[in-house]
Amino acid sequence: MKRSTFFYLGAAACLIAYAVLVVQQQHDWGGWILLLFFFSLAMAFREHRLLKGLSYTLMIMAVVSLAMYYPQYFKTYRGFKLSELIIPLLQIIMFGMGTELSLKDFANVLRMPKGIIVGVVCHYIIMPLVGFGVANLFNFPPEIAAGIILVGCCPSGLASNVMCYLAKGNLALSVSVTTISTIVAPFLTPLLMRLLGGSFIDIDFWGMVWDITKIVIIPVTAGLAFHYLIHGKMKWLDKAMPLVSMAGIGIILTIITAAGRDNLIKVGALLIIATILHNVLGYFMGYWSARILRFHERDCRTIALEVGMQNAGLASGLALAMGKLSTAGLAPAIFGPVMNISGSSLASWWHNHPPAEHQESESQEVGKSGSQEKQLSSQ
Repeated sequence: MKRSTFFYLGAAACLIAYAVLVVQQQHDWGGWILLLFFFSLAMAFREHRLLKGLSYTLMIMAVVSLAMYYPQYFKTYRGFKLSELIIPLLQIIMFGMGTELSLKDFANVLRMPKGIIVGVVCHYIIMPLVGFGVANLFNFPPEIAAGIILVGCCPSGLASNVMCYLAKGNLALSVSVTTISTIVAPFLTPLLMRLLGGSFIDIDFWGMVWDITKIVIIPVTAGLAFHYLIHGKMKWLDKAMPLVSMAGIGIILTIITAAGRDNLIKVGALLIIATILHNVLGYFMGYWSARILRFHERDCRTIALEVGMQNAGLASGLALAMGKLSTAGLAPAIFGPVMNISGSSLASWWHNHPPAEHQESESQEVGKSGSQEKQLSSQ
């Protein structure tokens, strides 16, 4: 029996067991059974080339299930509020982002200014306005609506770079847009939040500027310095940082879910629909904005992913800094997993449908290598 088959059978058994518990209204073990279901499915997906990218999201859903069923374990520990871990964890994640950057990434701005300008402008126009429209369309309570807008006003994150690579997009453009959108976030995010979210909650502009600076700019700068001073000299640390970042995101989402569990039960289904709509419209409008401006297909895909994928972790940290983790923090907590599922699916589709210019370049490379082989054989 293949290992993937074993895990699929395990997931099916857990799902049946969970359904039986729900019917019998025996919820004491429901969270653990649901955790085993998602874990087994994640292990099975890891054996599949196209589904492998979804395994991390399923792991997140596994631990979030525990937070929904047993929120008391993820709020405090011996009198210590676990929500106080969120900002330090975000700073570690941003530090890890900085270690992956180099001055060459900033040099890309000079090589492809049009693409970067369009990517950043579309990101900070489309997502905030779509978030504002969605928040008003669903008529959520003010603080939850503000959370949707907050997600839309944040920069793009590292996940978009991974998805761009899988989608055979323009990775250099993706990294550059992520970098620039992050750098300008301390000014644009508070400004857009005040303009669009100010009708829902009070926004402390300068307070948010400082929050983004200490959560993003300072750690990223420290990570960039680390890249040049120590990067490569401590290989174990280089390998550990991505794992630490992934674990940090999981912990943050679990804490937010536990904190907002009661509100999530009330508006959860509608909020998930609103979040999916926000995310998908970002991809659609980002892609067609680039198409209208006559960008190459690779660049269109890149801009679509950069517009549709947000730094949900930063939005969570800002919600915490505003003292609204259990309300404004809900949309970011949902947006993260939704974004990874949709982004992985879209990237997998595009991966199997390479852009025309990519196919042409590959055929040219094959032709060159074939002609070189003929020359060598004739010699």
